[in-house]
Amino acid sequence: MAATTQTLTRPTTDIRPFRVEIPEADLEALRARIAATRWPEKQTVDDQSQGVPLETSQALARYWEKEYDWRKVEARLNDLPNFVTEIDGLDIHFIHVRSKHDDALPLIVTHGWPGSIIEQLKIVGPLTDPTAHGGDASDAFHLVIPSMPGYGFSGKPTMPGWGPEHIARAWIELMKRLGYTRFVAQGGDWGALITDLMGLQAPPELAGIHTNMPGIFPPEIDALFQSDITGVNKALSKLPANLSDEERRACEQADFFWKHAAYALIMGTRPETLTGLADSPVALASFMLDHDAASLELICRAFAGQPGGLTRDDILDNITLFWLTNTGVSAARIYAENKLSFFAAKGVSVPAAVSVFPDELYETPRSWAEQAYPNLIHYNKLDRGGHFAAWEQPQLLSEELRAAFRSLR
Repeated sequence: MAATTQTLTRPTTDIRPFRVEIPEADLEALRARIAATRWPEKQTVDDQSQGVPLETSQALARYWEKEYDWRKVEARLNDLPNFVTEIDGLDIHFIHVRSKHDDALPLIVTHGWPGSIIEQLKIVGPLTDPTAHGGDASDAFHLVIPSMPGYGFSGKPTMPGWGPEHIARAWIELMKRLGYTRFVAQGGDWGALITDLMGLQAPPELAGIHTNMPGIFPPEIDALFQSDITGVNKALSKLPANLSDEERRACEQADFFWKHAAYALIMGTRPETLTGLADSPVALASFMLDHDAASLELICRAFAGQPGGLTRDDILDNITLFWLTNTGVSAARIYAENKLSFFAAKGVSVPAAVSVFPDELYETPRSWAEQAYPNLIHYNKLDRGGHFAAWEQPQLLSEELRAAFRSLR
C-alpha cells in the first residue's frame, strides 16, 4: 500500500496534508491475483438467496482485471483537500472541503461498512457549492469526511478500544481541532450509530444531527430480534399487539435483516478468521457485496449491464480502496468492538433529523422517530434510494441535508 503524507517533527495535534499515490506495482499485483482466482461451482439456486451469485462475482472480476482504472478515482481524491491528524495516538485521515460561502454550516459526515470515504464523493459538490447544484448559498456546508479507524487511509488500531463511542469522541475532537465552535453531524450504517452517539454525548458545539439509518426500535423489541437470529424463538409472534401497520412492517424488515446478517455475526465474533479478505481480492469483493438484499440486487444489475444508482466503477472504487490499503480485516474489527445495538433508540436529545429511504434495512415509522428523537426537527420519506444513500442518491441526500439543517443555521 502506498500513500504519502508530508511529515515533519510536529506536535501530535498538527494537521498534515495528505496525497494518495498508489504504486503501479500494487495495481499490477492486484490484477494478477484476480486472474489467478480459483472459482467454485455455480450456486444451486437461480437468485441471490444464498449470497452473491457466481456470475456476478465473475463479471466483477473480468471488469476489475481487464478494464477498471483506479487512477480515475485516485485523481478525484487528490482533487480534494486530504489531511491526516493524530487523535488518541491514531492517525485519522479526512477530507476537508471549505465552502466558498463564509457563513456555511460545518458538517461532519461518517461512512459505514462496507463503505468508505468513496461513498461521500458525490455529495461534496452539492453540499459545499449548492449554487452550482440547484441550491441556495444559504444552504452551504463546510464539509469534513473522515475515514473511520481501520478504514482507508486512517491508522489501524493495534489494541482494543476504538469502538463507536470512542470514534464519536474523536470526531468531536476533530471538529474542534479544525476550529469549528458549532457544527452538525450526519451518518448512515456505522456512521448513523456514531452520529447518534455524538448526539448522546451532546457536546456544546454540536448543534444537531441527521441520520438515514436511525436508531428507533424500542429496546425490548430490538432485543427480541437479536435473540432470534435462527428463527427458533419466533420473535414476530411476540410483538406487542398494539403496533401500527408501519411499526409492524419495520419490525418485519428488521427481523428479516437479522436473519440474513451472517457477515455481521462473523465480524462481531471472529474477525481474525477473515484472513482471506487480505489474500484474495475476489474473496474481499464477494464479502463486501453481500450487505443487504436490496443493495446486492442493485449491484448484480450493475454487473449485468443494467446500472441504476451505482455503476461498476462506483462499486470497484470502494472495493479497490479496501484492497490497496489492506483493510478488509481491520475494518471488520469495529463489529467486535461494538457493545451497542445498531437499531435501538439511544436517548438522543439534541435536535435530530431523519430521512427514510424506501430500500433501507427498515423504513422508520414517524411515531418511533418522534419517541427516539424528542427534538425531531425534520422527518421525510423519500421515493427511492437504499442503505448507501450518499452513494446511490447523492442529490436526494444533499437536498435532505439542506432541508434538515435549515432551521439550525
